[in-house]
Amino acid sequence: MALASTRAAPAGPTLRELAGQVLVAGAPGPEPDARLLDALAEGALGGVVLFKRNLTSAEQAWALLGAYARAAPGDTPPLLAVDQEGGRVARLGPPVLPLPPMRRLAALGDTALTRAAGAALGRQLAAIGFTMDFAPVLDVDTNPDNPIIGDRAFGADPQTVAAHALAFAQGLLAGGVLPCGKHFPGHGDTHLDSHLALPALGHDRARLDAIELAPFRDAIAAGVPALMTAHVVFEAFDPMVPATLSRRVVTGLLREELGFEGAIVSDDLEMKAVCDRWGVVESAVRAIDAGCDLLLVCSDVDACLEARDALTARAERDGAFRRRLTDAAERSRSLRRLLPPGRAAPDLATLRRALGDAQANALAETIAARDAAPEGPEDRA
Repeated sequence: MALASTRAAPAGPTLRELAGQVLVAGAPGPEPDARLLDALAEGALGGVVLFKRNLTSAEQAWALLGAYARAAPGDTPPLLAVDQEGGRVARLGPPVLPLPPMRRLAALGDTALTRAAGAALGRQLAAIGFTMDFAPVLDVDTNPDNPIIGDRAFGADPQTVAAHALAFAQGLLAGGVLPCGKHFPGHGDTHLDSHLALPALGHDRARLDAIELAPFRDAIAAGVPALMTAHVVFEAFDPMVPATLSRRVVTGLLREELGFEGAIVSDDLEMKAVCDRWGVVESAVRAIDAGCDLLLVCSDVDACLEARDALTARAERDGAFRRRLTDAAERSRSLRRLLPPGRAAPDLATLRRALGDAQANALAETIAARDAAPEGPEDRA
């Protein structure tokens, strides 16, 4: 899965365009949003992420994504993303490949099956028009009371997590969508849901190296193209600031110490772990300053555009921040250029073939037959 660095030569965009290229906005509904279409057409938005509120069927999703893809100029497609992990985090239902929670998939003990599942899902997501899946989860499920990770993780053993997460990521990539591992440096042992509060982990560095960081090291070595940060305070690295907003974690640990050269994606900046204290706009500035390259603002389009204005204003008066924003925008564009030209505009016949693929249907039956555990709770989104 080795990929080239996501660093590229600057193309001379305006500061406003640079600021937009690092932002991925959540669409408000199932129809194309005029604000997002305009921002994409201006080259001032990096992409769009879709949730259940946006999706009524695979064909409707195909039409919606096609509208957003066509709005963007040039040879760099927008990032068109989704959280389709399996289990309770599945924005698209059947006929898109139904998968159990990743803990149960890994428990089958067959990395080839895990890779095949990722590839089948990747082909279907690509046929719908998605260019990135915010998966796999690289967190290690060591806390049975964790309210947000749990069975989304591939297990409680870092080696098992790494083996199956990387197999799934390789499958997604082979299927035609970019994977994004999450949530760096590890969300598996928290007692709080970062959607609702700010978790903190007090583990020492030795423990973090042995458990939390181990799957991320393997993902970096394998060339995963993108990693998403966690809105979690790691006291061993930075006792005051969550990882997403911490230069010590994002730049010092992930970029410099671990040598990650791919794109660093923030988790949603509207989550209470960061938004309650800093708000979306200040969080966006802090996340770029920390070393993130793509920022998710998953619900409020106006807040996303306000963040773009704030990033532009900061870059106009701060040379160091302007250089950091330029680097982030270059990495954003380079990530999206890993997809072949025209990849973001599949045709309807391809979609229908992918959804009716006999091999994918047989794979789903095989997984279901080998997995007898009950389903988890409904996905919140």
